[in-house]
Amino acid sequence: MGGRVQGKVALITGAARGQGRAHAIRLAEEGASIIALDVCTPIPQVQYASATTADLDETVRLVEAAGGKISAAVVDIRDRAGLPAAVDAAVAEHGGLDIVVANAGICIIAPWDQVTPEIFDETISVNLTGTWNTIMATAPHLVERGGGSMILTSSAAGLKGLPFLLPYVASKHAITGMTKALAHELAQHRIRVNSLHPGGVDTAMGDPAGTAPFGPALEANPGVGGMLTTSFPDPLSQPADQANAVLFLASDESKFVTALALTVDAGNVTY
Repeated sequence: MGGRVQGKVALITGAARGQGRAHAIRLAEEGASIIALDVCTPIPQVQYASATTADLDETVRLVEAAGGKISAAVVDIRDRAGLPAAVDAAVAEHGGLDIVVANAGICIIAPWDQVTPEIFDETISVNLTGTWNTIMATAPHLVERGGGSMILTSSAAGLKGLPFLLPYVASKHAITGMTKALAHELAQHRIRVNSLHPGGVDTAMGDPAGTAPFGPALEANPGVGGMLTTSFPDPLSQPADQANAVLFLASDESKFVTALALTVDAGNVTY
């Protein structure tokens, strides 16, 4: 029997580790060929270690171990010349494109009065402008294909105003709105566009919907702490939990689903 995305080609940004790697493995397990992109270099202002080329190599190894075909490239989604070139080359190699998972993003924790212009600009340039660049580089290939699925990674912070994440919240709300607008414009081409809204995920980025990383900020402003809690007793999901949601949105099981904001957040948004 074929897999749920058998014969499809899926492009994933931020694929070197974490959620992006999980998406690549899960889609490959269900029959998709993978195009894995990642910047693989430190990004200024970010408080956790960045992915490396060794991480991207490991994604390639794991996808191949799952029986999948994969090509990988080191590229910055902010690079408006390099990104389309990398996408075009990979799509030509794989013979088309059916699924896009715009997953790459960063998160910087800081109270509002400690958000520097550099933090704001860096967050917006990666999360929002980089996602826009990804859309513009890939959507024409889906149009040429005659349909497909585009999944934009937003966040629980793309549906509510989580504290101490001001630029992140702004970028993720923008992605949520961009998803809805784009879904209606691309519907005539049978392209579905949906957004994924994780809460805290057990990755290098940490626990953006939990309380542990916020420390001093919460001590100074404890009244907003409840906004970071979940209704589940185990607030952290695993990357594979998010990948299962991506698989649903990528597969024909969701062929009448578009402009949806799908939460996988242990109840943080509805808390």
